Order: sequence, then structure tokens, then C-alpha cells
Amino acid sequence: MEQDLESSGWLARRDFLGFGAVGAAIGILTWRAVLPPAPGDTDSLSVAEAEARARTGQITLVDIRTPEEWAATGIGVPAHPLDMRRADFITALQALAPVDAPIALICARGVRSARLAGELRAAGFTRIIDVPEGMIGSSAGPGWIAAGLPIKPHGGDE
Repeated sequence: MEQDLESSGWLARRDFLGFGAVGAAIGILTWRAVLPPAPGDTDSLSVAEAEARARTGQITLVDIRTPEEWAATGIGVPAHPLDMRRADFITALQALAPVDAPIALICARGVRSARLAGELRAAGFTRIIDVPEGMIGSSAGPGWIAAGLPIKPHGGDE
């Protein structure tokens, strides 16, 4: 039976398709590694990078958690607290930074910030940056608090 399959070219076609798929995967991975992200793609920063860039004014860092979370852990010193559940969230965000400015989002563990990044791009924001470690850590890293970055108490304002 193997002789019949080999002579029919079945194994040769299967091997060719397998090598073709591997070659395509390597090509795609190489292409993605060489080319920079498209302008609308969400970039990400570590908590240390986000703190440094926010402190120097290179980005606007926005803590999108709830007032209860801010009260429990504090807020990163250069961050602007802005509860993502606010009905006027987009308007309030535009008051902090224009839609074409680099805006970094931080939440507790990076889940909400990643989701909100897509929604903000759909709303016309073009330079959204995710901080996937969040304040309390995730698989992306230890988080703002564990990294020992500066924190201020929540004063009750947004």
C-alpha cells in the first residue's frame, strides 16, 4: 500500500504542503518582526516605561479603574484617574489629550485597558498604548505597585 501511495505522489504532495505551511509561517513571523506596527495598532509599555514617559510628558497616562480601586491601592503619580464607566468618558478623555496624542491606559491587570484600546481606536483615537501589567500585576509583569513606582492616595476626584 505504501508503494502505491508513494508512486501516486500522495506523500510527495503532503510533504510539499507541510513544508509550504512552515515556510509561510516563518515568512509571516519574519515580516511582523521587521515591520513596525501600523499606526492604529495598540502598542504596549511596561509600568516602568509608562511611568517614565508620563513623567516627562511623552504620553498621557490614564488610570481607567473605578474610584473604589483607586481608594484601595492609590493612583500612579503621573496618571490621570478617569473611570472608564463614565457616560462622558470619551469627552473627558479628549479634555486630557487630543485624539492623535499618545495615550496610555492602565487598569488593575491589563484586561480592561486592552479591551478599551480597541474601543478608543474605533472612536477615532490613533495612538493608544496599553500597560498590560496593570497596577496589581498580570502575566505581563509584576505591576505598578510591586515595581515600587510612586503612588498617590486617591483624593476623591476624577
